[in-house]
Amino acid sequence: MEVKSKQDIVRLRRLALAAQGLSQVKPYGTGLAGARKAIEHLGYVQIDTIAVVERAHHHVIHSRVPQFKPEMTNQLLLNGDIFEYWAHAAAFLPMADFRFSLPYKQAIKSGQTQWYRERDQKLMGELLARIRSDGPLRSRDIETKAKKRAGWWDWKPAKKALEQLYMEGDLMVSSREGFQKTYDLTERVLPSHVNTQMPDMAEFAAHLLDRQLRGHGLMSMKGLTYLRRSTDLRKAVKDLVQEKLAMGELEQVKVSSGEVFVMDAGALERPVPRLNQRMLILSPFDNAVIQRDRLKSLFDYDYQIECYVPEAKRQFGYFCLPLLYRGAFVGRIDCKAHRSIRHLEVKALHLEQHKIDEAQLITAFVAAILPFSQFQACDSVSLTAAYPAHLTQRFQAALKPLG
Repeated sequence: MEVKSKQDIVRLRRLALAAQGLSQVKPYGTGLAGARKAIEHLGYVQIDTIAVVERAHHHVIHSRVPQFKPEMTNQLLLNGDIFEYWAHAAAFLPMADFRFSLPYKQAIKSGQTQWYRERDQKLMGELLARIRSDGPLRSRDIETKAKKRAGWWDWKPAKKALEQLYMEGDLMVSSREGFQKTYDLTERVLPSHVNTQMPDMAEFAAHLLDRQLRGHGLMSMKGLTYLRRSTDLRKAVKDLVQEKLAMGELEQVKVSSGEVFVMDAGALERPVPRLNQRMLILSPFDNAVIQRDRLKSLFDYDYQIECYVPEAKRQFGYFCLPLLYRGAFVGRIDCKAHRSIRHLEVKALHLEQHKIDEAQLITAFVAAILPFSQFQACDSVSLTAAYPAHLTQRFQAALKPLG
């Protein structure tokens, strides 16, 4: 089916946003329980180190769960509700999905996939023995005579060995304080009820398809196996999709960009939450925007994170955050939390060309920036410039009470 009408495009977008938990105020509840349910539904929350604003893994949950606090992710680890491992990137994952981390661990342990080019098996064995006898270990607790060298790729040998053991599955992260991870033996971290049976390729493909459709509503074939390098897994997912299309369990839609998406049969006709007047400030690593090609095809929003772009070539700023309003991505803000003085600086606000009443847009932005700044532990907000430029003074005036 080819989707051409504006009404159908809007419905597709609303379907996608509802599946992401971005259409309702508290789709998963609040606080710790809401955070657990959000991660269970989304399937993963990406972990990232950039700290110009609150880190991505906390930001993603905050966008969906009222009363969420950053320390709750560690509580979920301690409770055995989630675990930390690699999805398409480092992530918090639902503990119920633990068995689907096993194929990657096995591939690394067998040497089929490399994590580090060289493994120090002797040191790995010594670390395992120490943790087994002395208990959980933080990487900074390890004494080493190796000289400290610059660059993250030159981690001291013991830290590399710890990370290798973690990626191979012998160790798990039992807790974390900021970016200081504590490692323990997998058998001591893993709850006893968790299924540890290695999935076969068909099970893995079915799991991936279910997760992606549940968390996104509709996906392209490329998106279903986003950053998954296994040729066998990609083929298994493709075969499963073709089988479900033939059986009428899935259907395809083609949008104006030419991109083809698959979704559950009849999904477009199902009721979806109404659009509300709330603006959301999202993380660049948010599940809803991380697949940039999908974002462009479905929402006509051309977005990239520019912290990896040379400063002279940046268009919008170091760490621009997407703005979602009434089912559309209406702009982006480049901001920085100055935590020592508890101030949120909005360096630039860039608005897309949308037919939205400017007064409504300003009201929605002010309503969004207040809780966002509080989440950054900031008491005041300032804005340097808005684009189009004629809106700068209006936004500044609206934000003045927060300054």
